[in-house]
Amino acid sequence: MTLQLFDSGTSSLRTFAPLRPGHVGIYLCGPTVQAPPHVGHLRSAVVFDQLRRWLQIGHDLDVTLVRNITDLDDKILAASQTVGVPWWAWAARHERAFADAYRKIGILPPTIEPRATGHTAEMLTFIDRLIARGHAYRAGGEAGDVYFDVSSWPDYGSLTSQEHGTLRGDEHTDQATEKRDPRDFALWKSAPPDAGASEEIVAPAAWASPYGPGRPGWHLSCSTMILRYLGESFDIHGGGLDLRFPHHENEQAQSRAAGYGFARYWMHNGWVTSGGDKISKSLGNATPLDELLQHMRPLDLRYYLGSAHYRSNLELTDSALRSATAAMRRIEDFITRSTNHSRRTADADMLPVAFRNALDDDLNIPMALAVLHDEVRQGNTALAQHDARAGADALDAVLAMTGVLGINPRDSPWDESTATPPLAERALEALIAQALNQRAQARKARDFRTADRIRDELDAAGIVLNDSQSGTTWGFTEGDTS
Repeated sequence: MTLQLFDSGTSSLRTFAPLRPGHVGIYLCGPTVQAPPHVGHLRSAVVFDQLRRWLQIGHDLDVTLVRNITDLDDKILAASQTVGVPWWAWAARHERAFADAYRKIGILPPTIEPRATGHTAEMLTFIDRLIARGHAYRAGGEAGDVYFDVSSWPDYGSLTSQEHGTLRGDEHTDQATEKRDPRDFALWKSAPPDAGASEEIVAPAAWASPYGPGRPGWHLSCSTMILRYLGESFDIHGGGLDLRFPHHENEQAQSRAAGYGFARYWMHNGWVTSGGDKISKSLGNATPLDELLQHMRPLDLRYYLGSAHYRSNLELTDSALRSATAAMRRIEDFITRSTNHSRRTADADMLPVAFRNALDDDLNIPMALAVLHDEVRQGNTALAQHDARAGADALDAVLAMTGVLGINPRDSPWDESTATPPLAERALEALIAQALNQRAQARKARDFRTADRIRDELDAAGIVLNDSQSGTTWGFTEGDTS
């Protein structure tokens, strides 16, 4: 089966064919480092990590993944001024926090992670090209803002299927009186003439240019970094659904107006929601990542974030987190019980056909997880029946599938994080160990009534015991894997 991806630029399912045979170029809009990461920030990172792994493992493609960092914008300036630190120090602090968060949940590092502020000279060249081609203009004379002229590009709005007359202005740009049209967006933003008391903090956020001191617009930075690292045309542009307009619409317009082919496929992931609302700092419903990880392991959080179809929203509830933890525990229990304890990974040729078909169908993760858990159940049955061959085959398949999904507990970084579970989990394991010891003592004393009572009590709590010649192991009762 060939890989089918939903192209949100055409709103259609398309067969994926890379621009260069054997190679894939992906650009993923990374974080604006204005504040610490929360769980909502990490959804796109997990989604495109799964895509990258599948392209590499399932289709043997060489993937170049560019994930940028927006290290300067209005929100960063405002936040840094509030606390009285330089904007670049504020941005660097939160860039490190995002890097740590990505590492904790097992996101493979991007091929390159460019910062917007490192490409100012190239952005000025890009602006010059747009002006020369009649798609940008200076506002306010020789020194001032530079805007993209939306009316000069008839295809504007095509990414989000909007007509020119229905498009609203860009909320991320100043509604300056020098703009010819409210829809025009900033390519270059002039430095404020008087920074006042905050001059020491704000002043360094400006670069010399033919248009006067200032800084580039948000949309321009992404187009410039794409051109620098992926070329005039590339395969996949990804990001959260909220970036479609205005950010991605503006990126596409300015890049194609400059004469570049730009993205061939667009992929947008859904949000993490709470009560149906997008999780965001501005709504006050965002739980800091560090706080969340006090109550669950990063591996379990990774499972949760990667459990829904990428185009669907993912509701954050205690029940959903508990289900993810239980599902991950069932996978780990089977791997632990398997006889081949030395095996850590498995080759792609061990992937079940149904799993391959699921991921080739627009990265259908829920269906892929169903195949994974079915293999776990078959493996447990094989172990219970002492069928070593079937158990080993199931283990190979499970290790291969969890490797693609980034949740193989024997792989890095999980081999470290799973060794230090949160307090609640350590307490649970200690209580179960105590119960197992009491049951073993009762059986040794031939007090089978007490031994059976302990088993029944554990079973009622969702803990299933498995007795064998080598001892007793435990796991969670099989249940819903969604």
